[in-house]
Amino acid sequence: MATFFKRLARASPIALNNVFPGQNKYSSTPFRIPFGAIAAVSGGISYYYYFFSSSNLVHLDQINEDSESKVALNPDKWIKFKLQDTARVSHNTQLFRFSFDPAAKLGLDVASCLLTRAPIGQDAEGQPKYVIRPYTPISDPDSKGYFDLLIKVYPEGKMSQHFASLKPGDVVEVKGPIEKLRYSPNMKKHIGMIAGGTGITPMLQVIEAILKNPDDKTQVSLIYGNVSPDDILLKQKLDILATSHPNLKVFYTVDNPSKNWRGGSGYISKDMVVKGLPGPSDDTLILVCGPPGMMKHLSGDKAKDRSQGELTGLLKDVGYTEQMVYKF
Repeated sequence: MATFFKRLARASPIALNNVFPGQNKYSSTPFRIPFGAIAAVSGGISYYYYFFSSSNLVHLDQINEDSESKVALNPDKWIKFKLQDTARVSHNTQLFRFSFDPAAKLGLDVASCLLTRAPIGQDAEGQPKYVIRPYTPISDPDSKGYFDLLIKVYPEGKMSQHFASLKPGDVVEVKGPIEKLRYSPNMKKHIGMIAGGTGITPMLQVIEAILKNPDDKTQVSLIYGNVSPDDILLKQKLDILATSHPNLKVFYTVDNPSKNWRGGSGYISKDMVVKGLPGPSDDTLILVCGPPGMMKHLSGDKAKDRSQGELTGLLKDVGYTEQMVYKF
């Protein structure tokens, strides 16, 4: 199963939504009636009549509603989630799938992240100390029973090194969701996105929410910057989404292009922004997420209190206002 998971994570256009048969609505695996249910049906027509009689329909509806409303996350409590499997996506980035009650949803809105924590020893009073980091799941928020995190493993990263040390069956404590941008269908006519490295994760969350909704006519333009072609995360998935959805356009740029590289070269420039993103408008929203250096160059970082802060950098120079830009 691990080999199958890794192969799909690298190659399949819908690998991150459909890694295991039967886990989401796109699965072609047929529903199998439990053996016990067959025995119950063979017990007699009276059971069938009782269960589906008008006096029990309200009860049945209530069961269905309860099942639909079950969520795995809790914003006020750390919940343990078990690691199901991992896959290497690039030389320094891994995909982690965590499982929970298959009848429940994660409870994540678009676009939101969750908090993770790991113990890093004890304080002077003998109480446990933790490192806490936010991550944005890249799995469909409507998926039941699992969620996926795409994490770059840094040599000195306390949390990412902790994730890299995990084996299937280990657990991670999670709290959330933490709402970022409250997305609603057709909230803007055109959304531009600039991402760097794992900053692609909230962008993918928004992109998939738009593309899976036939009533959402939002145009999406993504500029995705990385160090080299090998560092581009989920490129095949993004390419196939763009090929199959005319309202998604993707442009890649890398600092160190290879000989046969056909995308952009160098840091994200004014020319790339002007040609690749929608122009400043009340019906335009630009989303930005990436490493600190990229954020400073493009939009300025958030304020110390983690509010949006002042808009600076290239996006301001091009003519966007603070109301037109959102920093993840």
